[in-house]
Amino acid sequence: MNVLEWSFVAAVLTATAPVLLCALGGALCQLGGVFNIALEGQLLLGCFVAVVVSHATGSAWAGTLAAAVLVTLYAGILSVATVTLEADAIVVAVGTNLLALGLTSFLMPQLLGTSGTYTSPDLAGLPHLADWGLGSIPVLGPLLGPQSPLVLLALLLVVLISAWLRRARGGLRLKAIGEHPGAAGALGLQVAGYRHATVLAAGALCGLGGAQLALGNVTLFSEGMSAGRGWVAVVAVMLGRNRPYGVLAACVLFGAAEAFGFRLQGAGLPQQAADAAPYLVTLLALVLLQARRLRRHRTEDPATEADPSARTQEPVR
Repeated sequence: MNVLEWSFVAAVLTATAPVLLCALGGALCQLGGVFNIALEGQLLLGCFVAVVVSHATGSAWAGTLAAAVLVTLYAGILSVATVTLEADAIVVAVGTNLLALGLTSFLMPQLLGTSGTYTSPDLAGLPHLADWGLGSIPVLGPLLGPQSPLVLLALLLVVLISAWLRRARGGLRLKAIGEHPGAAGALGLQVAGYRHATVLAAGALCGLGGAQLALGNVTLFSEGMSAGRGWVAVVAVMLGRNRPYGVLAACVLFGAAEAFGFRLQGAGLPQQAADAAPYLVTLLALVLLQARRLRRHRTEDPATEADPSARTQEPVR
């Protein structure tokens, strides 16, 4: 089993894209001062809406657009509750996650005529870039050819969002709002407006991630098919420290573990072990990151390490 062949790298990109789209939205929210853990439910709802609309219209692009629009509206619940009403973001996000899980399970028999898993040869999936002639490009062809356009969009968004945050006035203002909202508001910046915009943008990105997962990676919908990817996106935001390229690296780590798990499953590893592999790798990366932060904190404050009581001592006046 050669993990360095082009087909494996292409599989990594395919597995990375849905998580990356969600994580970029989560990073924008975090930069604006909103801790968004509603990505799991929004991703699942995006999968469901994309399949339902694609099934009804015969167009995967209609399903993708509907997923982006409706999940954006769904994210409005979190936006209004946390930004306008100042409710606890974690409580509201957990509630919307559970609502999405129950809502998709309830509506699936009504709209798709089945429960559990829906698949059909008539269900339109997203096209591949090879259909647009990109599969013949030297070197990049084997990587891009099997991908949907949303995979390429996710990679381009990393570059665009990174440049926007570093150079554009709006990106700089967003980071200022996240770091010092009181000072930003005193200077006349619309703190609430920026936060509403980032939460809604994250909803749109999760809708696109759901469309990629349901119509790009596969062409079906099953109950709970997000399978924790939204939570992995939250971890990717933490691992990447809200930086688009750092988030990309964390998502590629998850995608590589998932693709490798599929290879191991094909080699005879039990399905449960293969399914758990990417989440174990993500958990291990999170533990190592926390250990590194603790070690750096101790290095920067040796006096506290030598004398813990120094943390509470008041300076001599």
